[in-house]
Amino acid sequence: MKKLYKLVLTSFIGPFAATFFVVLFILLMQFLWKYIDDLVGKGLEWYVVSELLFYASATLVPLALPLAILVSSIMTLGNLAENYELVAAKSAGISLQRILAPLLVVAVLISVLAFYFSNVLLPYTNLKMGSLLYDVRQQKPALYIREGIFYNGIDGYSIKIGKKESDNQTLQNVIIYDHSANRGNVKVVMAKSGKMAMSEDEKFLIINLYEGNSYEEQSAVGVKANNEPLLRTKFKSYRIRFDLSTFKLNRTNEDLFKDNYQMMNINQLRSALDTFDVQLAYRKSEINNTLKTYYIGFRDSLFTSSIKIDTSFTENNYALLVNDHPGLYENALSSARNIKSYLLSASDELDSRERLISRFSIEWHRKYTLSIACFILFLIGAPLGAIIRKGGIGMPVVVSVVFFLIFHITSIMGEKFAREGVIEAKVGMWIAPVLLLPIGVFLVYKATHDSALFDMDSYKSFFTRFIKKSKK
Repeated sequence: MKKLYKLVLTSFIGPFAATFFVVLFILLMQFLWKYIDDLVGKGLEWYVVSELLFYASATLVPLALPLAILVSSIMTLGNLAENYELVAAKSAGISLQRILAPLLVVAVLISVLAFYFSNVLLPYTNLKMGSLLYDVRQQKPALYIREGIFYNGIDGYSIKIGKKESDNQTLQNVIIYDHSANRGNVKVVMAKSGKMAMSEDEKFLIINLYEGNSYEEQSAVGVKANNEPLLRTKFKSYRIRFDLSTFKLNRTNEDLFKDNYQMMNINQLRSALDTFDVQLAYRKSEINNTLKTYYIGFRDSLFTSSIKIDTSFTENNYALLVNDHPGLYENALSSARNIKSYLLSASDELDSRERLISRFSIEWHRKYTLSIACFILFLIGAPLGAIIRKGGIGMPVVVSVVFFLIFHITSIMGEKFAREGVIEAKVGMWIAPVLLLPIGVFLVYKATHDSALFDMDSYKSFFTRFIKKSKK
C-alpha cells in the first residue's frame, strides 16, 4: 500500500505544481497587461516592479489554486487509468476509495491551507499591493525632454529645446518659462546652448545655459499691468536647478487602506458587519422619527388653523376646504414635496449602506468558499479522471476548463447578484459550491461502480431499448 500511495502522490504533485505556476503566470501576465500604462515610462526601480508583481501574484492564488487542483486530479487519475495501473490495483482487491485516500488527505490539507491563506495572508498581500499600486499610479512620468516640444513635467516650469545632441546632455536653442512665482508668464530664459546633468544625489536637475538672455516683468506698486517695467539680462553662463523630489515614488501610509473590506480577516469583517448593522438600524429609526415629525407638524398646523377635519372625506369636502382655506393646499403641497425629497435622499443613503454591507458580507463568505471550492473540484476531478481514462494535457485539460468555467461563471454571477442586492450574500456566494457538490458526489459514485460515463455505445443501447419498449 505504501508503494501505491507513493505512486499516487508523486503522480499528483508534479502536475499540480506545474499547472498551478502556469496558471498563475498567465493570470499575472493578464494583470501586467491591464496596468502596463501605469508602469511604463515612470522610471520605476526594478525592485518596485518586482515587489508589485509578487504581491499581485499572491492575490491571484484564489483563482489559480482551484483550477490547478481540478486539472492535476484529472491528469493523475487519467494517467493511472490509461496505463492500466488502476485496473491492476482493483484486480488486487483495492477499491477506488483506498486508492484516492492519500489524494483526499492532500486535498483536505490544501483546503485548510487555502482557508489560512485567504484569512491571514491574502488581506496582508491585498494591503501591500493596493497601497503600492496606488502610489505607482500617482507617480509622475519619468523626466524625458524631447526636441521641439514643451515639457511641463517639472512643477513651475515649461522647457523647450531645439535639438539634443547624441550624448543626451548637450542642448541647443533652449527656452525656459519660469512660473514658479505663480504670476503667470512673467519670466523667460532663452539661450543658444546648454548642458544638463543630474546632481550626485539625483535630487536635482542642473541645466547650465550659455549665450542667452533673461526677460522678467517687474511688478511695481501703483503701475498698471500693461506699463510694468521689463528687466532684460544678458548672460554668458546661467545655471538653473530644478527640484526632482516629485519624481520619486512617495509611499502612502498603509493605515489609510486598512478599512477596505479586502484588507480584513474574518474577525475584522464580522466586527465591521455588526457595526454597520447597528448603524443601519439606528439610521432607519432616525428616518421614521423624522417622518413622524413632518406628519405631526402638518397635523398641528391644521388644528391651529381651526380647520375641522371630516373623517368621511370626499371630493366635495376637498373642494370646499380648498376654497375656504386657500393657503392650506400650498402648505400641504410644500410638505409633500419636502417629504418626497427627504425620502429620495434617505433611500439613496440606505441603498449605499446596504451595498457596503453586501460587499463586506461577500468578502466574509469568500474566505470559506475558496477552501470549499478546492475540495469540491477535487471531488469532481479525481473520479472524472478515472472515468475518462485519458492522461496528458489533451482531454483532461478540455474537461477541466469546462468545469472550471461553470464554477467561475456561476461564482461571478452569484457575487454580482449579491453585490447588487438582488439576493443575499450568503446565497450568492454559495451558489457555485452547492451546484457542483452533487455533481462531484455523482461522479464519485459512478467512478466507484466503474460506470462508462463517456461510453457512447452504452447510451445508444439504452435509447434503443427505450424506443423498443415505447413502441410495444
